[in-house]
Amino acid sequence: MKQKRFAKQYILIRVLAALLGFIPVIMFFPLIMAIALGETVMIRAFAIPMSLIVALALASFISLRRKKLNLNARDGFFLVFATWVLASFSGSVPFYLWNLSFTDSFFESACAFATTGATIIGDIEALPRSLLLWRSLAHWFGGIGIVMISVALFPLLGFGGFQLIKAEEPGPEKEKITPKIAVTAKLLWLVYGTLTLILFSLYIFGGMNWFDAVCHSLTTMASGGVSIKNGGIASYNSAFIDAVTTVFMLLTAINFTLYYRLLRGKYHELKNNTELRTYLCLFIIASLIITFSLVPVYGSVSNAFRYASFHSISVLSTTGSAIADYEQWPGIAKMIIFGLMFLGGCSGSTAGGVKVIRHAILWKQARGELRRIIYPQGIFNIQINGRIGRKDIVYGTAGFFFMYFFVITIVTLITAASGIDLFSSFNAALSVTGNIGTGFGLIGPKGNFSFFADHIKWLFSFVMIAGRLEMWTVFVLFTTVYWRK
Repeated sequence: MKQKRFAKQYILIRVLAALLGFIPVIMFFPLIMAIALGETVMIRAFAIPMSLIVALALASFISLRRKKLNLNARDGFFLVFATWVLASFSGSVPFYLWNLSFTDSFFESACAFATTGATIIGDIEALPRSLLLWRSLAHWFGGIGIVMISVALFPLLGFGGFQLIKAEEPGPEKEKITPKIAVTAKLLWLVYGTLTLILFSLYIFGGMNWFDAVCHSLTTMASGGVSIKNGGIASYNSAFIDAVTTVFMLLTAINFTLYYRLLRGKYHELKNNTELRTYLCLFIIASLIITFSLVPVYGSVSNAFRYASFHSISVLSTTGSAIADYEQWPGIAKMIIFGLMFLGGCSGSTAGGVKVIRHAILWKQARGELRRIIYPQGIFNIQINGRIGRKDIVYGTAGFFFMYFFVITIVTLITAASGIDLFSSFNAALSVTGNIGTGFGLIGPKGNFSFFADHIKWLFSFVMIAGRLEMWTVFVLFTTVYWRK
């Protein structure tokens, strides 16, 4: 039995090495740019990890080519978490060989793959252009899921990949939009890539140069929010670019399977989708309230709506971009922004956070419990997407809420113990757990994460990855039940 388990673990390690083979694919483009621009240090910074990973991945891929494997949920949890961690380590090498410490390099890489949008770099524009491109590409691939692209090719290895999708895809319910998971993955990538190209074209039309448009379209689509400018999107001082970014932040936080259904003409599924309706209502209500509070600040409704809608969706979608210092806004506007940090985007999107559907489920359940108090003999079910919701989803959602805010509490206490004020500690914990990347206090729109102690940065990195993988995928690995036979 032990020999059998060892053989399975050895195979999983080889599968993991094959999964990491997509890191060199991403690094290829920054390497070409580094060569074209003569960035000698960066050529070495990309060539070294690429060579090592290609050798390992190619050997693993060949050894697995004719094997038939059946992944179970346990294997999926391990592979997804390990892939994310090792991808972050691999992605940290270019930052480390450039000029950052190992801790800062891993933090920056984890931010990218987890699409958190946080940074420890004060002068972004001082980075080599190839490193800026790498940072943006890592966000883009992390947004849709580096595991997803692997799943699309898993049939070549002879086994299915739905176990990986179940472990990686954000949200309480996982579903296939086509009978074959490889086809599903390819369709989602097609939607993701098409939207990215459209956004790139609009940025070019708005006046960005091609490099700026590439980097910003990659990070905006990933709900990452990082910029190649010190002033972010605000550096362009363009109402058109702000509006385009607002629209695409809104689109990227919508469940990507809905776009497939839209293309198939299934409009009724969009109309009946509980999460989509709730998400749009939250965005509209938050934008309107903040708009009215900002009219005295910006002098007109149009300007007020420009800033209100941008920051509302930036926080709701966990993108974390900023075009104004919202900490200087009226109290009610700050209160709404702060409240949006607890929500997140839709399940099945590039957004992080709790996810709107979970809030909707618990709201419906709470309303049902109130009715049950009045009518003890009554039978009350919650409805999701026009259908009666399963009780196990309610239980899973409640458990997720406890885990999510338990993690925030622990991270807040550890951060505060390092000497950071309690308010900034809580905002930082909320920001990294929800992959938002910004907040209030010391990590507000004018700050970054560089001042935190090294052990806090490692803690944040772990929590960002856990938050990106929806908690359960990570924390199940630390239970005794998982390691039993």
